[in-house]
Amino acid sequence: MTIKIGDTLPAGSLSEFIEAATEGCALGPNTFQVQDLVKGKTVAIFGLPGAYTPTCSAQHVPGYVANAAALKAKGVDEIWCVSVNDAFVMGAWGRDQKATGVVRMMADGNADFSRALGLDADFSKFGMGTRSQRYSMLVVDGVVKQLNVEQGGKFEVSNAETLLAQLG
Repeated sequence: MTIKIGDTLPAGSLSEFIEAATEGCALGPNTFQVQDLVKGKTVAIFGLPGAYTPTCSAQHVPGYVANAAALKAKGVDEIWCVSVNDAFVMGAWGRDQKATGVVRMMADGNADFSRALGLDADFSKFGMGTRSQRYSMLVVDGVVKQLNVEQGGKFEVSNAETLLAQLG
């Protein structure tokens, strides 16, 4: 079943490549429980099929990087990019996209979180296995307040501009 507005995010974990060790976060991949990360926060989450893929690299991530300040001015505490890749790839892609410190590049390595959301997709015909659908959502204290899921192959409603407009 696909998550919908009003639902609480499912339990799950995501990994992030941490560039510099800090208290509680070691250098390299760190795994976080989603419920812990969203507690008491407003989080803009966007999911996409894969790192370094054309639409994801040319439009999706750059749009959220460019609109990060505007999203934060509307009350968003954090912005996450979720993709079915490992934390090393997501970290490298984040550096390449100049997203470090702006968008958290969250790895869903085995698509477990995407599957729990009901937003996984079969990209086997492209040699990519199970991936995430392209979507955006606004989550407030773990509850989905906005949800924009793209139709196959489209990039029309999950962009940063759409989510920003939904914030009023």
